[in-house]
Amino acid sequence: MTPQDPGVYIPPAQMYTELRSLSDGLTRVETKLDGIGQGLTDLGKDVADHETRLRALERGRWPLPTIAALTGVAGAATGALALFAR
Repeated sequence: MTPQDPGVYIPPAQMYTELRSLSDGLTRVETKLDGIGQGLTDLGKDVADHETRLRALERGRWPLPTIAALTGVAGAATGALALFAR
């Protein structure tokens, strides 16, 4: 016959200490998660603000290529007129 394994005895005071340590660790993790969540919220607001500003810049920039093309055509026409007017 083999003797039965008596198991491991953990005194209540040690169990309470471990439980308090685990609770404190969980509180620290929750605090960090709350900070990360707030940071993500702030980041989302920043991204939305940057998107709005970029869209405004893009709307204000659209006539520049058109103006450049018209200026080029006008310059070419002026040059052609000057060449043929001689």
